[in-house]
Amino acid sequence: MASKWQAKGKQMVEKWQANLLALIEGCLLMVNFIFLKRSLFLLGCLIVWGAYSQTDYPNKVITVVVPFPVGGSSDMAARAVNVKMGEFLGQSVLIDNKAGATGTIGAGFVRRAPSDGYTLMIAPISVYAINPALFANLPYDPQKDFDLLSVMVRAPNVLVTRADFPVSNLKELIDYMRINPSKVSFGSSGNGSSDHLTLALFSQKVGVAAIHVAYKGSGPMLGDLLGGQIDASFQNLNLVLNQVRAGKLKAFAITSANRSPLLPNVPTLGESGVLDVEVYSWQGAAAPKGLSPSVQAKLHAALINSLQSTEIKKYMTDQGFEIVGNTPQEFKVFLAAETHRWKRVVELGKIVAD
Repeated sequence: MASKWQAKGKQMVEKWQANLLALIEGCLLMVNFIFLKRSLFLLGCLIVWGAYSQTDYPNKVITVVVPFPVGGSSDMAARAVNVKMGEFLGQSVLIDNKAGATGTIGAGFVRRAPSDGYTLMIAPISVYAINPALFANLPYDPQKDFDLLSVMVRAPNVLVTRADFPVSNLKELIDYMRINPSKVSFGSSGNGSSDHLTLALFSQKVGVAAIHVAYKGSGPMLGDLLGGQIDASFQNLNLVLNQVRAGKLKAFAITSANRSPLLPNVPTLGESGVLDVEVYSWQGAAAPKGLSPSVQAKLHAALINSLQSTEIKKYMTDQGFEIVGNTPQEFKVFLAAETHRWKRVVELGKIVAD
């Protein structure tokens, strides 16, 4: 009798355990279902919000990082377009100068910024195409880490000498440099700068040597050139235009494909027989990699419309710049060619950064 009741009790316990397990499983399924519904709801909200934020872009202030101090060509280009861009986009566009380490600090900052269209960069040829040839460990890769928007403007360099230098044209200068090897001093705004590399390219093409004197910026270099401490320089047109017009510097050639209307009597290097030394100092706009196509299109349209506005075109032209305003794809192709070109110049000239 006892064994019968024991068997029956065991059956009741097993049945109770089975029911309890079924109840637990049901509760777990219900909890999972609730969490799944909530997760799907949250995911849906994120998708809707993402789509809304893209169509509503921009809905807050946009920051343009310039990786050089106030007053330089990049800063000038950025401040020329930021107000107009803000008008086209319906939001304020502010300039943030993050200078240092030949532009790598600001460029590295932009690379790490969210790719939401609220952080942009306007920087020169050195940041995009020259630094990769000079530095082994850059904190950014210009061709991989940015969504390129457009080359905004460009300006040729002008070969100038101090006013009392004893030659009167480019041919005489080259002859003088051959007769006096490594005695003519050329100043630049810094070791590895675009004006330094223009000199290196010129020397490689012509086969003459010069003394390179690197300064910490164009300002000190120009002061010494005007004062006669150095002999010559390849400088941005907008930097030396007034001094050439005033007769304080002599201009022998310009590095553009055609003569500049601002200095119509100065021949191009090509006209003077020095080929393949067409050089421009250019400014480009980019954003952290990963922009949505719609945001990239809005930014590009605002930038191009600003550059093509009557007042900005006049301002840029008066400053010695040419408007470029190309497409992101054109910028990409151009950057690859520029990077290859200056890497070769750096290697041939055995140029190293400071």
